[in-house]
Amino acid sequence: MTDAFRKAKDPVISVRNLHKWYSGVHALRGVSLDFERNEAVGLVGDNGAGKSTLISILSGLHAPDEGEVLVDGRPVRMKGPRDAMDQGIETIYQYNSMVPSMSIARNLFIGREPLKASFLGLGILDEARMRAESVAAIADVDLHLRSPDAMVGELSGGQRQGVAIARAMHFKSKVLILDEPTNHLSVKETNKVIGFVKSLAAQKVTGIFISHNMHHVFACCDRVVAMAQGRVVLDRRIGETSIEEVHEVL
Repeated sequence: MTDAFRKAKDPVISVRNLHKWYSGVHALRGVSLDFERNEAVGLVGDNGAGKSTLISILSGLHAPDEGEVLVDGRPVRMKGPRDAMDQGIETIYQYNSMVPSMSIARNLFIGREPLKASFLGLGILDEARMRAESVAAIADVDLHLRSPDAMVGELSGGQRQGVAIARAMHFKSKVLILDEPTNHLSVKETNKVIGFVKSLAAQKVTGIFISHNMHHVFACCDRVVAMAQGRVVLDRRIGETSIEEVHEVL
């Protein structure tokens, strides 16, 4: 077996026997999962099922109390979101993935602003580069906006999600976690986001799509993972299950 073939088959992220407690509440109870390269996984479950806790661990917000996270087969200990980003894991949250009072260009580069010159981490922003690369990045996800200087607060919900996805693509994320990305969107915008998720595999990105809407999951994901009471209760390829079966186990 060649190294290239072996790498293609190895999971990009694995979690093994994850446990997490919050003030005596056992939020994760021995969760083990593999997230394969270039697949879209729908993560579903009722409130309190453990989805948010699992995602908070993968995005570096919290550490597990027991168990381990492996990225590219290597155990990692992430102490914050920056560590997750350094591992190629980008998270788009439903409400706070964009800063409305900042431009598209500034949002795309937030936390990773290029400088013309710097001294001790201080310098002048390379705004021309940010504008040019922002235009290219949003075009790459088939999003056409009038100017990289437009305020994100002026964009629709679907356009904001598109900019957040463009940011992840631009910085070559290996894994993109989308937390309820279709909530409060119109049908047209929802279809656009579903299209974004379906296109991730072609860009060699693994998607983790958290949603309460099972129809959206089945429309854009390759696999569905259902959680209940801190455990994985179903893990199936979309073609091997049904919305009815997933509802039965929740």
